Amino acid sequence: MRAPLFVSMLLVPILAWAQPEPAQRQMVVAPHPLAAEAGLAILRAGGGAIDAAVAVQAVLTLVEPQASGIGGGAFMLHWNPASRDLSGWDGRETAPAAAQPDLFLRDRRPMPFAEAAMGGRSVGVPGVMRMLEAAHRAHGQLAWAALFAPAIRLAEEGFPVSPRLARSIALHAVPLRADPGARAAFFTPEGEPLPEGATLRNPALAETLRAIADQGADALHRGPIATDIVNAIRRHANPGLMTADDLAGYEPRQVAAVCMPYRINVVCAPPAPSGGPVVLQILALLGHFDLDVLDPAGADAAMLLGEAGRLAFADRNRYMADPGFVAVPVPGLLDPAYVTQRAQAISLDRAMTAPRAGNPRRYGPPLASQPDQPENGTSHIAVIDAAGRALSMTTTVEGPFGAHLMVRGFVLNNQLTDFSFLPEVEGRPVANRVSGGKRPRSSMSPVIAFRDGEVELVTGSAGGARIIGYVVQSIVATLDWGLDPQAAAALPHAGALNAQIELEQGTAAASVAATLIGRGAPVETREMNSGTGIIRVQRDGQSLRLIGAADPRREGVALGD
Repeated sequence: MRAPLFVSMLLVPILAWAQPEPAQRQMVVAPHPLAAEAGLAILRAGGGAIDAAVAVQAVLTLVEPQASGIGGGAFMLHWNPASRDLSGWDGRETAPAAAQPDLFLRDRRPMPFAEAAMGGRSVGVPGVMRMLEAAHRAHGQLAWAALFAPAIRLAEEGFPVSPRLARSIALHAVPLRADPGARAAFFTPEGEPLPEGATLRNPALAETLRAIADQGADALHRGPIATDIVNAIRRHANPGLMTADDLAGYEPRQVAAVCMPYRINVVCAPPAPSGGPVVLQILALLGHFDLDVLDPAGADAAMLLGEAGRLAFADRNRYMADPGFVAVPVPGLLDPAYVTQRAQAISLDRAMTAPRAGNPRRYGPPLASQPDQPENGTSHIAVIDAAGRALSMTTTVEGPFGAHLMVRGFVLNNQLTDFSFLPEVEGRPVANRVSGGKRPRSSMSPVIAFRDGEVELVTGSAGGARIIGYVVQSIVATLDWGLDPQAAAALPHAGALNAQIELEQGTAAASVAATLIGRGAPVETREMNSGTGIIRVQRDGQSLRLIGAADPRREGVALGD
């Protein structure tokens, strides 16, 4: 199904897009063609969705190092139709055991973000490979070692630097050049940033991936590579606190997904500290309005997306944190009575003045709201295999290029900057304050939506804190407005970031700014570089059509059979 004409005319004008051919058996959507090709090759060899995700992540470490890699963390959902099991996985990084709430304070004031993010201080214990290893033990179909062959070959033979990677290297050339590993990987022998089309080889990463293929995630968390990680962090001019024990002791969490009815679907996402509960709360608020009659690119749609997002972000900034350390009231935030009460504040005629956090189910601890901070990075992967297993995974090093530290060919994350720099505000603690062993709050929101007990939609996005709004918009665009996945991925963005409504510059969304301002809304028009990946499942008896889409703002593709 093509987008309606009025929508097609309002899509991002500077980007060409075309609907990929539907698949009948299996599909991979990834943010780089080489990563998608690796995932599809694994599926064609008899692998399952988890196997494909391992191969895709290994390749992304090479070809999209500014966004994700084995030095970072991830959240994932996996559906097995044979057992009717939806498993959630939390591979989020953790703070070193020695970390204290004042990690990012200097003279009791927050450090400048860029200064805090560069170097060892911001590096969290990576979790993505431990998570994928545990999931592979539970659901993998092929041998672990075989899943790294595509990435090892590409790292040795090299690949052409993409336009997006070339721009990222050039933009971050100064801090990258200061790190020996990054300088070796991303610059010419003369010290110039690798240009678009240049061949990038990473033999150090090939050796690391061989070690992981042979030893499992232990290769990263114990032994020589782990020693190099700790030394790079602790010996940096902006040193961190990570120890060998922190790396060796990391454990992923298998978690219960949070699921909620939305219209005729059931939408599921990982629990806190992911952004999934915030996505679900926005959808619950939007469920009080008839979105299907609205113009997807019109002012009323932007107003509802923005106002619902502003309310949910107010609650997020008060309550969302690692549930292993803080009581996160997700059931209360999604309680129909609470959502109904919150939805009364939303009006198409007049914006809220200053949304505040609510009090779900008389939640007790007197918490302060976290002040605004930057959130960046990420890649998103969507897979459906020939057995109907579905996977939605969002993965990140924060970034771009994480902490600007490379060890053994891969980038180390700067995820600890996702904690609140201020541990308390006006004498009240911030839920997302730093603590040893704690996982920082995240925006990553991989989603699987079901209809009549079967997968209908797999979606998620890159894009820092804006991921939450991008994922909501992809769900509304497909399930409410009936857009095909490529039209949904290309739809101009409108949504909230904290108390602000944001509209995507250079698109039809920006044309409604004056209308929203006239309704009293705080509006900013800006670049909104999402990275959405979508698979829509259509059924006709026993036959399937898998319709995939990758965000045209980036370099991804949907490939299938």
